[in-house]
Amino acid sequence: MTKHDSVEPEEGSRRKRSYTIQSVVRAVDILNAFTTTSEILDLRVVAARTGLHKATAFRLLETLVETRMLERAGKQGYRSSIQVSRSRRFRIGYASQSNLLPFTATVTDGLVVAANAANVDLLIANNEFSPRIALQNADKFIAEKVDLVVDSQINVAVAAQIAAKFSDARIPFIALDIPHPGAVYFGADNYKAGRMAGRHLAKWATRHWKANPEQLILLGVDVAGSLLNARLTGIVDGIGELLPGGRNLPTHHYDTKGGQFEATLDLVRKHLRRKRPERALVGAVNDSTALAALQAFREAGLERACAIAGQDGSLAAREEMRRSSSRLVCSVAYFPETYGAQIIQLALDILRRKPVAPAVFVQHELLTPENVNKIYPNDAWMKRAPDRV
Repeated sequence: MTKHDSVEPEEGSRRKRSYTIQSVVRAVDILNAFTTTSEILDLRVVAARTGLHKATAFRLLETLVETRMLERAGKQGYRSSIQVSRSRRFRIGYASQSNLLPFTATVTDGLVVAANAANVDLLIANNEFSPRIALQNADKFIAEKVDLVVDSQINVAVAAQIAAKFSDARIPFIALDIPHPGAVYFGADNYKAGRMAGRHLAKWATRHWKANPEQLILLGVDVAGSLLNARLTGIVDGIGELLPGGRNLPTHHYDTKGGQFEATLDLVRKHLRRKRPERALVGAVNDSTALAALQAFREAGLERACAIAGQDGSLAAREEMRRSSSRLVCSVAYFPETYGAQIIQLALDILRRKPVAPAVFVQHELLTPENVNKIYPNDAWMKRAPDRV
């Protein structure tokens, strides 16, 4: 039988013919990308919301302008000329840990961009490192009747209370950084990340110091319990695996009041006034505390006496590692700039009742002065201010 031959199907087995015209479907997708007649979108946002290639989206946008379904708004914007009847948009509540941490700020920025691209309403609150405010924010999201909550708060003492509030309201939620009962967890494998840093500290000490370190300083967040401080447990184990006598190092553990720079700086300054080491390893719960410890050692004239490992791979840490002979010898990168799109997609999968894993672990990679430019080659370009808007 040639490709032109055909067989008439038997009655009952006749396939339903499709009369769908894909170009019309795509044009309607573009019209649906506009939430109101006052919203102005550029090509990038339209392509992101519809999933169309930019070239295809551009041709359809121009066609819809010619047919007066859309109108131009400025040089690069488009505005809908018609009000499209649509189902209700998803509304997602997001409570950040604090506005003070660069890591959290990066996550928040990514969520805003991803929510806009996905045509999702994002309600933003700030937990301000406060369990009381975190509980209040949970109540506000429930009162707003959001469809889902993304909660980033580190106080384990109120985790069960927050979880119970959302459970009673039948609101699914995603817990960032610290697991909460009944939530889908999104964040780091804290022990694994800490162990990576600890092993690198041990290798660095073996290469650069003739004698063993005299002490180990651990900078943690005790309010988060064992979950976030699992990074410190991993650091201790990583050092112990590779450094002879590493498991017996005199260890000093400090609570940094939520991982904040100023609190850590004060703690390490006081420590160095009491104990001036010649060789100290420092394991920090995040880059803010790592950089604060480094500043305290510098102020005391003891920078050469330390080797510090951070966590997060923040821009400030990357800049520090590019300095010649910096004693911030590594940081474990979590790539928070990628969180937004991942979290919004996870939220949409939950809301659309798709199967999701109970825990989603982010990518980890060890940053060092030797590889930071390879992993983050565009930092210098991102820092340059544009000549014009």
